[in-house]
Amino acid sequence: MKKLVCVLTIGVVATGMLPAMAAKQDGGDDGDLVLLKQTGRAFTRVAKQAVPAVVFITVEKTVETQQPNVRYNDPFGFFGLPRPRQPRQQLLRGQGSGFIITKDGYILTNNHVVGDADRITVKLNDGRELEAERIGTDPKSEVAVIKVDTDEDLPVLETGDSSSLEIGEWVIAVGNPFGLSETLTVGVVSAIGRNDIGIAEYEDFIQTDAAINPGNSGGPLLNIDGEVVGINTAIYSQSGGYMGIGFAIPIDLAIVIKDQLVAFGKVTRGFLGVQLNPHEMDEAMAESFELDEAGGVLVAEVVPDSPADDAGLEAGDIILEMNGETVEGNRTFRNRVALTEPGKEIKLKVFSDGDIKTLKVTIGTLPGDEAVQQQAVEVAEKLGLSVRELTPELAEKFGHEMGEGVMVAGVEPYSAAAQAEMQPGHLILSVNRKPVTTIKEFSEALAEVAERGRVLLRVKSHRYSWYALLRFE
Repeated sequence: MKKLVCVLTIGVVATGMLPAMAAKQDGGDDGDLVLLKQTGRAFTRVAKQAVPAVVFITVEKTVETQQPNVRYNDPFGFFGLPRPRQPRQQLLRGQGSGFIITKDGYILTNNHVVGDADRITVKLNDGRELEAERIGTDPKSEVAVIKVDTDEDLPVLETGDSSSLEIGEWVIAVGNPFGLSETLTVGVVSAIGRNDIGIAEYEDFIQTDAAINPGNSGGPLLNIDGEVVGINTAIYSQSGGYMGIGFAIPIDLAIVIKDQLVAFGKVTRGFLGVQLNPHEMDEAMAESFELDEAGGVLVAEVVPDSPADDAGLEAGDIILEMNGETVEGNRTFRNRVALTEPGKEIKLKVFSDGDIKTLKVTIGTLPGDEAVQQQAVEVAEKLGLSVRELTPELAEKFGHEMGEGVMVAGVEPYSAAAQAEMQPGHLILSVNRKPVTTIKEFSEALAEVAERGRVLLRVKSHRYSWYALLRFE
């Protein structure tokens, strides 16, 4: 099969060259060939400009795992007793890419590359390997910032304007797929504004067919001028490899997150205080509310004493515009609110009971106790467990009801969660008999048991539920 593909490729290339060759022999116009050469030189120029500023990142993390129960030739097994499990340490390694954005060594990459690493090593294009400091990570957007210290200025990549990208525009991905450094692939912008991928909590991805493979994560997506327009983050694949669908975080969003991480080590997001109706405002919904055309977002509930409540927003209102710009769906609106600086006043154009009105709202700060969140993260890591909010799509996929609990997103092998037979797709209904339906409730309940060394979870699959007592150190 490989040979057939090669033969076909050569045949296509040769056939494509014939008209140009004939034209040249006849003294005709060879403008197409000149144009191709100019395009090729543009890619070469981008490569020479970008490669020196792209880095190879390796990470290490030590985790404690439990030895699995093995009863073969086990004296405890004779009495039907489980063998005492001794925790053992396992060194996990990973790799990814990043790119230098300042001469003094600040580097942009992905949260999933460096987020929980104990040690981060950066290999520069000149071959030097340097220890890196994690400046800050933001799991909600998948952006992370690390820094290396050197005595001289480092090569940097200039950032472009991702908001001006158009579908069909040339883009170039640079990174270290499978550890192969200085790899450049070319494609086009396939789509923009992808916000329903399920990779991060706040999504606005650029989709591209430029080949992105494992190890490319955190590398730059460049325009034809060599400017960064995105951070390569994920692929859609049924095989684990390239299938023509890759996703990158828009650089405009990444820079906003980067600035906060560098300045404060964390990200503060804007808060409006509304729950939006899961069903988008299509023509049928618009007709039901006597709205002339589909559009906007429907307010399902207003949080008491929130900025939205103070401004007079009510359940059943339809938000049509924010600061004069059309609102185009729940996720887009949610992203725009989150990126608004707390304390800033915005204007909302609202359709309410048949009337159009404009409300002024002072954006608040998205609630979240950082200490509680950190305690919860530490306990969850010890349990070998990660969770996510239950969305209508996930509820339908796994056979759950909305509002039942939080969904298990991942389970570490040999962890306490794995020994309790927990699996991705299961629901956690309660923590120490306290019902949990949101990540915030789950985090608060988990933080309360941080000093106890054990937690009682009520877990549910699509068939039945059970209680699981998980221990941790």
